[in-house]
Amino acid sequence: MIEIVETDAGTARITWRTAMKPQFVLALGHGVGGGIEARDLQALAQALPAHGVSVALVEQPWRVAGKKVAPAPKTLDTGWRGIWPALSGMELPVISGGRSAGARVACRTAAELGAYAVLALGFPLHPPGKPEKSRAEELLGTRVPTLVVQGGNDPFGKPDEFPEGSYGLIEVPYGDHGFAIPGRAEVTQERALEIITEGVVEWIASLG
Repeated sequence: MIEIVETDAGTARITWRTAMKPQFVLALGHGVGGGIEARDLQALAQALPAHGVSVALVEQPWRVAGKKVAPAPKTLDTGWRGIWPALSGMELPVISGGRSAGARVACRTAAELGAYAVLALGFPLHPPGKPEKSRAEELLGTRVPTLVVQGGNDPFGKPDEFPEGSYGLIEVPYGDHGFAIPGRAEVTQERALEIITEGVVEWIASLG
């Protein structure tokens, strides 16, 4: 099911993958370099409904409008706030999530929106090659249960670069920022996606 939502940042779009008997809603926003077709978002949307989680794949207004360049972070936050009533209206706990820039949005807005938890996929801890420009404050400030899923070779922040905190972290071996796996790696692309989906299913089960 596709739902069109008007926000103060423009028209957003939600693609729903609903569970038969949902216990949670997981909202997933995309990054600035791609949309909801990202492999990790699609893998979660396919796997989680069988585990009682309805998945909402959220396309930000700039993406719906066909623009090539994402707006400023505060505008992304505005778009995310605008879709929230469509998520919380199901009267289920809402897990706020996303990949890359979408993960940052989820972290920044979690407390004010009343998110039950945060799922950060490929959290861009810092720009590539610039570890001094850390965005750890966003991740550490969610004030709700938080899980990071990070590629072992992510140039935006490898798992061992993340600071200590009260969040969980799952490493996807050999994965880059988009969880792509090199052909010669000991882990297949299929297994990498299983690591993500299995880890997220286990984490969400622990929230209940």
